[in-house]
Amino acid sequence: MCEDSHGGFGRRALFVTGAAAALTLGRVSFASAADGGRDDAGQESRTVRGTLPPGSPDFVYVPVEVPARVRELKVAYTYDRPSVPAGTPGNALDIGVFDERGTELGGRGFRGWSGGARTEFFLRADDATPGYIPGPVREGTWHIALGPYTVAPQGLSYEVTVTLTYGEPGEATEPVYPPERAKGRGRAWYRGDCHLHSWHSDGRRTPAEIGELARAAGLDFINSSEHNTHAAHAHWADVAGDDLLVMLGEEITTRNGHVVALGTDPGTFVDWRYRARDNRFGRFARQIRRAGGLVVPAHPHATCVGCNWKFGFAEADAVEVWNGPYTPDDEVALADWDSMLVASVRDGRGWLPAMGSSDAHRSPDAVGSPQTVVLADDLTREAIQEGIRAGRSYIAESARVALSFRASGGRGEHAGIGERLSVGRDTPVTVRLEVTGAPRCTVRLVTDQGVLHTSTPLPVSGSGVVEWRTTPSYAAYVRAELRHEAAAGPLPGALAAFTNPIFLGRD
Repeated sequence: MCEDSHGGFGRRALFVTGAAAALTLGRVSFASAADGGRDDAGQESRTVRGTLPPGSPDFVYVPVEVPARVRELKVAYTYDRPSVPAGTPGNALDIGVFDERGTELGGRGFRGWSGGARTEFFLRADDATPGYIPGPVREGTWHIALGPYTVAPQGLSYEVTVTLTYGEPGEATEPVYPPERAKGRGRAWYRGDCHLHSWHSDGRRTPAEIGELARAAGLDFINSSEHNTHAAHAHWADVAGDDLLVMLGEEITTRNGHVVALGTDPGTFVDWRYRARDNRFGRFARQIRRAGGLVVPAHPHATCVGCNWKFGFAEADAVEVWNGPYTPDDEVALADWDSMLVASVRDGRGWLPAMGSSDAHRSPDAVGSPQTVVLADDLTREAIQEGIRAGRSYIAESARVALSFRASGGRGEHAGIGERLSVGRDTPVTVRLEVTGAPRCTVRLVTDQGVLHTSTPLPVSGSGVVEWRTTPSYAAYVRAELRHEAAAGPLPGALAAFTNPIFLGRD
């Protein structure tokens, strides 16, 4: 049932739109050009109430008929949160909006999304709530998008109030985006955090605050990755500088896992309204690449609702193995990634590089912990992406940790992280790891045969060198892990750093 702002109840039909993953409610209409119904401030409101049962579609749309000469659209909503038994999901309702261009998947109508981070939002030509895209409120059928993320057994009762303010629209401003280049050091190791959230989605920090924290963490680059919106893209120009490259992207937050679009063209929006069974992910992965970005599944083994990755890795350019403070979820992701490395050398196919990012939202989340350290030709979007895609990188808990990892053998051949040492199967190979900033950490050298070397703990100075000798017939690749001292028992300690592999032997 629904009720409008004048108190009259009326049954509004539910219409299935396309696949069974979305429903459209009955339309909400406002007055036309006549002034009837407006208050002294030139505003007019309508309220819609309803209840969604358990098993509701992923998205429910409320059509809103917007007349001409509207200056601002504002939406406020509430929903009930009844008590539920332990282990049973309660109510969680996300919200966003599409303009008169429609709700078509991957279409042009998207105007903003705040998920469950806000209870109201506005947009007009010259401004909008963080997470929403400023622009004119044009005449036509708009859609309020409701996303019942979880629904309690009692159902989810909601109330949505739409308020239009009439008048001349403000003057739209042209967005300004950060440059694609910062002042680099030529070919060097650059530190970055590619998964961050500001107040333009569910974070609590401004872009300026994130920029300050990134510099303090010793970062050279970051990537904007708000949940399901590109609204932040136009708010990073003042944060970037010669010392900090700001790339633009999005965290596409589906019901079957999250993926970071890393370094897309400014203004790129990537849709998220599909599940693995819909066979749509490949389409949007290709869109990310056409927009110049990388496809990076995020926290693939996280246990939060909808976080576990179910789309497979065939379309991925890298995978986020370490997300925020190191937890058992990350340990599972690391083991899963290592199994993919084993399969890649067994089957003679390409391999998937690993990354680490903070996923920082608010205090005390630490920006730059962990961070991906990339060997790149310069501090540009293209060079950083090329280094990540090639796997020329390692992941460290902070800027204090620095690694040099190389393999050499035969007649002076050598290779670094992400590279191949092309020597014969029985050629002696020396693997050398130099470490700083990792006091009392243990080095483990991991191969396709498992952990084949474990060092004694590094000294309290945190610096040390570990060497190990092998052959390509014994180890098809080798990668390094730095582990803190284990708290108890035989379990490995939390990571301080780990590298992408060096491959041994000829292709």
